[in-house]
Amino acid sequence: MTGARNPGIRAVLWDFGGVFSSSPFDAFTAYEQSHGLPPDFLRRVNTVNPDGNAWARLERGEISAATFDAAFETESGALGHRVPGGDVARLLFGEIRPAMVAALKACKAVFKTACITNNFGDLGPAVVSPARAAQWREVVGLFDAVFESSKVGIRKPEPAIYRLACERLGVEPHEAVYLDDLGINLKPARALGMITIKVGDPAVAIAELAGVTGLTL
Repeated sequence: MTGARNPGIRAVLWDFGGVFSSSPFDAFTAYEQSHGLPPDFLRRVNTVNPDGNAWARLERGEISAATFDAAFETESGALGHRVPGGDVARLLFGEIRPAMVAALKACKAVFKTACITNNFGDLGPAVVSPARAAQWREVVGLFDAVFESSKVGIRKPEPAIYRLACERLGVEPHEAVYLDDLGINLKPARALGMITIKVGDPAVAIAELAGVTGLTL
């Protein structure tokens, strides 16, 4: 159902983890507490050489999951605590948020939709349970197009991945809305001309999306 639809919007683009699922950072915090790690340690590992570390190379599809497992353990060990990369990968797949999925379906009925996600390939059983993997795949299947860093070889916040998404959808950046839970990923989208929405509280983000698009969500 629509209200006063915004005629200037033609597409709504979304991040996945932390938007359609519970925040991985909450899972990071729980892991750190249960393993006696300093607060925000896992995030700190990924701030060292952010464009060339194990995480970045995995998301661009440059290394395998097995190589990442060992490389992340080495990088975290250099900061004082060895953490297997596989442990961190399993923390990414949180619970699906039904309200956000409902918002996507409402947007899809009116606008073009796409997902822009930094990921590392298929959701194998070593990473996530079959039931959780099925939930994620069901939501991914709703989008008109999906741009995965591990497949296109570009990762957020590189501007090229946002431009690619707009080109494939046949829209200009200023005709698109983009939702993400990380400010660093919203900044380049906004610089290209997109309307951006930061997802913290899902209800707040959905209300903001409704206001921007004119849809009743």
